[in-house]
Amino acid sequence: MYVVHSTFKAPEDKAEEVIAIYRNRSKKVDSANGFVSFRLLQHHKRPGELTVELQFETKEDYLEWVRSQEFKDIHDLEKKYPDQELANIVPTVRQFEVIINE
Repeated sequence: MYVVHSTFKAPEDKAEEVIAIYRNRSKKVDSANGFVSFRLLQHHKRPGELTVELQFETKEDYLEWVRSQEFKDIHDLEKKYPDQELANIVPTVRQFEVIINE
């Protein structure tokens, strides 16, 4: 398994707006080869700190998704979001290979 976390800080007063965006996400990634799951995590003490967690079967599946036109289209739309404060958020991306999965 391969897990990717994209963590970002939204203004706390806009956290619910960001969560609503993800509740209505396009779900294009769901049909990507090797896709396993999507999660949106919210820090329990800092509500504006959110993490998108994607899980894929393999690193190669994830890289195939990142190189896809669908990925590019989604991220181009994010840059055009009307609220420029949200559109300009840059996440910290961390990638993990699952070593033990019990």
